[in-house]
Amino acid sequence: MSVLDIEGVNNVRDVGGMPAAGGRIRPGVLLRSGQLSAVTTAGAVELRQRVSHIVDLRDGEEVAAEPTEIEGPDTTHLPLFLGSVRSFFEADTSLDDLYLHLLEESAERLVAAIRIIAEGEPTLIHCTVGKDRTGVTVALALAAVGADREAIIEDYALTESQLPPERSRRILAYLRDRHPDAVHAAALATQSPAPVMRALLEQVDERWGSAAGYLRANGMTDAELTALRDTLVEPSDSVQQG
Repeated sequence: MSVLDIEGVNNVRDVGGMPAAGGRIRPGVLLRSGQLSAVTTAGAVELRQRVSHIVDLRDGEEVAAEPTEIEGPDTTHLPLFLGSVRSFFEADTSLDDLYLHLLEESAERLVAAIRIIAEGEPTLIHCTVGKDRTGVTVALALAAVGADREAIIEDYALTESQLPPERSRRILAYLRDRHPDAVHAAALATQSPAPVMRALLEQVDERWGSAAGYLRANGMTDAELTALRDTLVEPSDSVQQG
């Protein structure tokens, strides 16, 4: 995986290159990032060159506050949270519970996002900071095609270091003021601890057998899972020849 410098967009990376069963994740087909509303003209040009489809996982309130207009790539809005982002801070939800909530309540939309990846066009998945909704979606897609588990976890954990420090400081100060007794607010806003993703993937295995089992249980067909693998996995012989 590689961190990309796209002007005006935070936390952009290509997950390609990580080991996977039978080969590696193909570079250039699955990108992830934070929101695109501050992208510069040069940044938008580069995104157009890199991706054909953008999947925006933010809710309507977030999109209205910071809209994105990048001409060229198709954009699909699939808000993953049932309920506003604010509500998770008000309820002092932990990251573990938040991610289970996504799996249980937003399965249809998670599957819809991963179906877009399976179509085979270079795709960018993003939410507001590219941590939680993006992290769960990308991890499921990668796990479903046999990407190395530790590499998936490492990719998720990398987000924390990619968030602008000034933004994190500002948000933490705001949260301390608004939710002084909250235990989980800092983690929700700014952290991506490896043990959280490891625990989530273990839960998926325990409850659905595997990430592919989760997707299958929520409507993905074997043909779609094969297409996802064909899109994401570059076989070993192709890598050696290349």
